[in-house]
Amino acid sequence: MKKLVWAMLFLALSGNALAATLRVATITPENSQWMRDMRAAAAEIQERTDGRVEIKYYGGGVQGTDSTVLNKIRVGALQGGAFTPSALASIYSDMNLYGLPLIFNSEEEAAYVRERLDQTLAEGLEDAGFVTFGFAAGGFAVIMSNEPVQSLDDMRGQRVWVPEGDTISYAAMEALNLSPVTLPLTDVLTGLQTGLIDIVMMSPIGAIVLQWHTRVKYVTEMPLVYTMGFMAIDKRAFARLSEEDQAVVPEVMTRTYDNFDVVNLIDNHEARDALLNTGIESVPFNESELDRIREVLAASNLELGESGGFTLSLYEEMLGHIDEYRQLAAITEDATEPTEESTVSD
Repeated sequence: MKKLVWAMLFLALSGNALAATLRVATITPENSQWMRDMRAAAAEIQERTDGRVEIKYYGGGVQGTDSTVLNKIRVGALQGGAFTPSALASIYSDMNLYGLPLIFNSEEEAAYVRERLDQTLAEGLEDAGFVTFGFAAGGFAVIMSNEPVQSLDDMRGQRVWVPEGDTISYAAMEALNLSPVTLPLTDVLTGLQTGLIDIVMMSPIGAIVLQWHTRVKYVTEMPLVYTMGFMAIDKRAFARLSEEDQAVVPEVMTRTYDNFDVVNLIDNHEARDALLNTGIESVPFNESELDRIREVLAASNLELGESGGFTLSLYEEMLGHIDEYRQLAAITEDATEPTEESTVSD
């Protein structure tokens, strides 16, 4: 009888050992559609694992800055977070590659590169200790300010926000002789309110969700920085799940982030229109300056890669994919242009 009791107790304890609560921090506001979708995914995971895996989200930045969240993950107080690439750049520097300023000309170009490099970045992040479930595009960050910005001269003397840990953007600002101010995402709204920063760069949807649009008057529309987000779970915590549950979590979360990847771009375009409808004024950037700026930034990027800021070979591979896309796009454009004969016959 005693042996039976001990056997039942052992099985119960073994079952509990495979149960896990994954505590995940995010800056995403509690009442946003993003948070509702993530909570719906968490509910599905809990149901499909018979309650063995619970994902608890802490929204609105209540767990602190990215560096604070990472420290909490290290000591086991949290098991993961929903991040932007710069948040994990100190752990895996190549996460910043897509966010190089002016590296992409369009969303289609970025999508072409991502089809070829997303898996490499996900594997690199896993080697650095985090499991992820795909990347969700956030659209291009644009310049937002309280004075119109149409050229670099308009940015001189202005305090330009750079995300905490984003060494690439910081180096780019310095290369352009601008004045970068480093702040975590959680402090940007306060920085705009107090005048600590004058200019921010964020996607329209991100600016609305984070309420930054209430503190700016102008938007300079050019594809400045490609933005994206992702959820990363500490690899050690994920490994404690049973093999069955390790299959369920990625299935559900990958589907969720694949959906974000599509919907976010649609929402971003709608958000851009919403910004203008609130009275924010759109201003053009001086096109004649863009080529010169790209040259300066390309030199800055190369220098940063050579000094170990990211994997230079991966950067060069990315540039190769960009060139491939542009060549294919040029061929397609030439093929679709009407010839003189067809124009005459028409």
